[in-house]
Amino acid sequence: MEAGLRMLELSVRGRLDGLLQGNHLGLVPGPGSEPGEARLYQPGDDVRRMDWAVTARTTQPHLRETVADRELETWLAIDLSASLDFGTVHCEKRDLVVAAVSAVSHLTRGGGNRVGAVVSTGSRLTRIPARGGLPHTRGLVRRIAQTPRAAEGERGDLATALEELRRPPRRRGLAVVISDFLGPLHWQRSLRALSLRHDLIAIEVIDPRDIELPDVGTVVLADPETGRQREVETTPLLRREFAAAADAHRQEVAMGLRRANCAQLTLRTDSDWVADIVRFVVSRKRRWSGGVA
Repeated sequence: MEAGLRMLELSVRGRLDGLLQGNHLGLVPGPGSEPGEARLYQPGDDVRRMDWAVTARTTQPHLRETVADRELETWLAIDLSASLDFGTVHCEKRDLVVAAVSAVSHLTRGGGNRVGAVVSTGSRLTRIPARGGLPHTRGLVRRIAQTPRAAEGERGDLATALEELRRPPRRRGLAVVISDFLGPLHWQRSLRALSLRHDLIAIEVIDPRDIELPDVGTVVLADPETGRQREVETTPLLRREFAAAADAHRQEVAMGLRRANCAQLTLRTDSDWVADIVRFVVSRKRRWSGGVA
């Protein structure tokens, strides 16, 4: 476990810092006041941030980026229900949750920032107080990675985890929800209420088998959160109906997130999650600076 977490930290720090280049805190809501790097002007940028000295020197219009300089309190609402203990490609969805926690912690720590978490397995809710510093961040990732797996038949309860973030009210900051968002959408009301006070990001963790069935003949499908099992024949009709139902559910999830003004990042067990995070961060940075995503 310790060796795996250390390798994860090195991967997050090395690849994110290398790909994002510099102090690129793209998850921090809003621009700051500390001057950062200069970049070429893009149509739609705020002309009030033009760097005339660099523009005169290079004869091309440049803007001066700013670095968020205020203390930020980040809270993670983490779903570790039984449906996350599943994966068919490079890893389990649970492993992607731990990776996402490590990445978010790395992108938001420093400068007096703090990070805390509420972890739900369905029947068990764990609260990790928000603190700053690298030792706390490492300890938080370790505790989440060591969270016992949910027992088969235990239903997830993301709504309760979100309510735990709402009450008592906390200082305005960033709330990151990490889940596969499978099952009923009982969390929508809590998420909308949370959006009144915090900037929201939802990290959806999925496996290819969540959205499509392979052509493997007879197979036993099991719901880990109810314990129900069913033997089915993966006919072309069943596969189309399964894919259509999965797509309809994901569209409902996306609509619920949009209604709460919640940015959405999707991580898959069959893709490069670091590259996906980088694209998401760059997109947010461009929107804040007035550029085109």
